[in-house]
Amino acid sequence: MTPSSLPVREPASRVRDHRVDATDLARVAVLAAVIAVLGLPGGISVLGGVPITAQTLGVMLAGAILGPWLGALCIVVLLLLVAVGLPLLSGGAGGLGVFAGPSAGYLVGWILGAIVIGLVVHAGGRRPVAWRTALGMLLGGILAIYAVGIPVQSAVTRLPLGETVVTSLVFLPGDAIKAALATGIVMTLVRGYPRAFRRRSRWTRARDARAVPTT
Repeated sequence: MTPSSLPVREPASRVRDHRVDATDLARVAVLAAVIAVLGLPGGISVLGGVPITAQTLGVMLAGAILGPWLGALCIVVLLLLVAVGLPLLSGGAGGLGVFAGPSAGYLVGWILGAIVIGLVVHAGGRRPVAWRTALGMLLGGILAIYAVGIPVQSAVTRLPLGETVVTSLVFLPGDAIKAALATGIVMTLVRGYPRAFRRRSRWTRARDARAVPTT
């Protein structure tokens, strides 16, 4: 048997990176709770009385801190709890009825948003930096959610898609503020508490891979 035919065993640290353990599930639960708590105040009037909710901020943090797949799992868990009747959405809303209303698309869009945010913020397994984190918040926390939410809102309300897009633009200032807040929180955690991400080994491998000279 030649050395090249021997099976290659992945390093133990890399195997652990792909396995969901009890700590990961606990982090998912914590972020789901954060999103629920952010919904307690209900709607908030910002910039001329435009009503927004704070829960999208929690969605942004879930994608950035947990990564794309655990972030998506966090949102799915939250929505399943809402579906069975728990009042975890803004203002205490819950039950299957919320998935038949105008905001249903935005709720489903949270899942896509968390995935996009996680993929951008942790692109290439690298340590999050401010510009990439901000970009992830804009692409996932705003554009991806709107891309799902606006067409569904248009269909439910029976308003033309173009008109629905225009009316939805009034929420952009509030969402931009949440994206900025989420970016600041994530960068503070990266500097002060990187263990929140459980990705330090990946960050190290990605840094070492970039440092290896090519021939």
